[in-house]
Amino acid sequence: MGTTQLETVPEPKYWHLRTVLSEALDSEFTVGEILPNERDLAARFGVARATLRQALEQLELEGRLQRRRGVGTTVAPPRVGVAVGTEQHAWPGMQGDDRQPVDCTLATPPAAVAAALETARDEAVHIVRSTRTTHGQAVAAELLYVPQASVPDLSAIDAPSGPARARAVLRELQRLELEGRDSAVELGSARADDAKELDRLPGAPVLVVTTRFLTAGRTAALSVATYRADTCRLTFGASGGVEIQDGPQRQAS
Repeated sequence: MGTTQLETVPEPKYWHLRTVLSEALDSEFTVGEILPNERDLAARFGVARATLRQALEQLELEGRLQRRRGVGTTVAPPRVGVAVGTEQHAWPGMQGDDRQPVDCTLATPPAAVAAALETARDEAVHIVRSTRTTHGQAVAAELLYVPQASVPDLSAIDAPSGPARARAVLRELQRLELEGRDSAVELGSARADDAKELDRLPGAPVLVVTTRFLTAGRTAALSVATYRADTCRLTFGASGGVEIQDGPQRQAS
């Protein structure tokens, strides 16, 4: 079989530099450490600054580096992990859960969410907004949609709004017997509100994890969690469930 044209194309300089820089990150730098400036790095590796920028941008896309305003380019922390497989039987907010409730509102959900919850199009549901952080940095923004029928004993007097209201909804939800959950993961683009919360630009790649929580043969709640694509690694467990797990920081995705 003959050699294809693609096989004859030489490796771009920036890609070779990306490999060299990746090895240097493994051996010479620690998480959170600030890299030397572009001029010094370009001189060290004997490349043009334009080539260096391309390599740094690639490593940023891969989640190896972070560019922070007023700080510079730093070594990124290990990718965050969250199990989303069907074998996980726990409500959001249970002990050990690292979600941080931010707010709760009563509003009409998007049509697709209403259909999944099997509620009327104009029926308001509780919308719990939470964030997930690692190394002090937000890596996920989550919206949990809970029909009023799932938490009928919720008291507006005890927790009228804010984080307290969000925690109250989660506590009431945990009174139900969780029969199971199923999840789907897809690549998406950050909306303006999610991008601001995750310190990304609008349109940046994100992972959207949608999870249904099932009880009494119905969907008791629906979670839509938006993760920074540069901070998560997808693996597939033996059970077939999709999981985002912690792993060696330098292992390829």
